[in-house]
Amino acid sequence: MNFDREQLRALSAVLDEGTFEAAAARLHVTPSAVSQRIRGLEQQVGRVLVVRARPCRPTEPGAVLARLASQLAVLEHDATALLGDGGPEASSPTRLAVAVNADSLSSWFPAALVGLPDGVVVDLRREDQDRTAELLRDGTVTAAVTADAHAVQGCRVRPLGAMRYLAVAAPRVRERWFADGVDAAALDRAPAIAFNRQDALQHRFAQRLAGRAVHPPVHHVPSNSAFVATLVAGLGWGMVPEAAAAGPLAAGTLVELAPEPWLDVPLYWQHWALRTATLDDLTERVVRAAAAALR
Repeated sequence: MNFDREQLRALSAVLDEGTFEAAAARLHVTPSAVSQRIRGLEQQVGRVLVVRARPCRPTEPGAVLARLASQLAVLEHDATALLGDGGPEASSPTRLAVAVNADSLSSWFPAALVGLPDGVVVDLRREDQDRTAELLRDGTVTAAVTADAHAVQGCRVRPLGAMRYLAVAAPRVRERWFADGVDAAALDRAPAIAFNRQDALQHRFAQRLAGRAVHPPVHHVPSNSAFVATLVAGLGWGMVPEAAAAGPLAAGTLVELAPEPWLDVPLYWQHWALRTATLDDLTERVVRAAAAALR
């Protein structure tokens, strides 16, 4: 089946931008033209490709074609660069959608983007490291920092190292809830702080210490800086990246919860198996940045 490139570009723009109007502005056409291209593509494949909501999202076949559109865009960009063509593709930036967990995004990952080549823009999607692989599977992103060591179909995987997390709390929290030690009963009672409902680090660490699952009350604080501030304020205990915990531990505003308070989370870089200069360059940048920061 042969696909019209303008129709694929329209599909990609709608899903990237979230609305037909925003996609039209990006493509420098009218919303009606975008709608016609999407309808033409849907008629060709005999499937609905876009859920018309706010934001627009792909159906399962829409995700397949969106992935194809993104791969073709990267290939066109690299071919144009090699040929030295000054046509319209040369002036259109190539977008690389990348899923990164919040702790990597707030620490080591930005170093990978220093000196990114002209003509390449990144669309970073913040997602938990245990869920970023899902975005690769549905074609939402080109690459991801993930905790999944098993390559998603059609992708390659490279180990990056491990991010160390420390179990910490304000001194008064440790004194109040863990005066008699860090055992299962104390971990069931003491409030914990998690980044969001997908953040399972606290429960994983607690289960390792207790030897069983624990069920503490949990605060959810989806901000890296606010997460540490909430710990310092004494709302509970939580797992903090080693680098982020260093300052508060040195200042005494946080203390380690247990004699061996760490949990190492291996991270991996998964990306399309498609080999292009642009994607290879980003991969090498990410691997170097991770090697300088992770264990």
